[in-house]
Amino acid sequence: MPLIFVNYRTNDEEATATLVERELSRVFGDDNVFRASKSIRLGSRFPQELLTAVRRSSVLLAVMGPRWLEPDGPDDRSPLEDEDDWTRREIREALETGAVVIPLLVGGAKRLRPDDLPGDIEALASCQYRRLSHRNADADLTGLADDLVELLPELGAAARSNGYRARPAPSADDHGTDRNGAEDPRTQARVIKHRQRGGIGNLNGDFSGTFVSEPQGPVHTGSGHLYQAREQYLGPRISGDGGGVQYVGENHGEARQSNGRPVDEER
Repeated sequence: MPLIFVNYRTNDEEATATLVERELSRVFGDDNVFRASKSIRLGSRFPQELLTAVRRSSVLLAVMGPRWLEPDGPDDRSPLEDEDDWTRREIREALETGAVVIPLLVGGAKRLRPDDLPGDIEALASCQYRRLSHRNADADLTGLADDLVELLPELGAAARSNGYRARPAPSADDHGTDRNGAEDPRTQARVIKHRQRGGIGNLNGDFSGTFVSEPQGPVHTGSGHLYQAREQYLGPRISGDGGGVQYVGENHGEARQSNGRPVDEER
């Protein structure tokens, strides 16, 4: 029994309908996603197959491109004006059986208005829609699958039985911690990959400590304080707590730790 029915119009985003079906089949399982060109076997009576599939589906995705409403034929009429138009019949059947109907607007397709539609599928214009951009197809399709999992329990069960794993929750604050206070590993990865140009600071992630990025002088790191000083003031100094003071000036050279070994600019 298919759970998701992919509805589309011939000559309008057929390739996109195939892309949508393949990605959702990967998440929910091939038998749980119906697309006519894939799911109807040779010799089968397609009217009966189409209506049976849409009646058993929990969700109908109506893939709509810029040509979805355009006239098609010598009479300059929209195909939707034909009561026997299969795109229209499938949507009508889904609305009547209580399936969740989601318009999937592709590219520059405009949002539907009630006046654009015949009365038996006029409710389609008020259904919450999603957009699919070809430039962001991977992210948009992943988001669509995640939303479908959250939308209906049977879809979530089908996805989990097919190996689906929910995406991690986003960070709750600017310090890279989740809702439970644990450090977000995605934040660690961004910190490690970030290229800091110049300066001295602390780096937290898989390792921690003092780092010097792109040093421009013989900078030494160790215990004690670091101060910015002009060249004429460089010399022995004692800090208020009795420790040694280390200066950082306008220098050129490599960075070394207090043990004398070079500090890598990046790990």
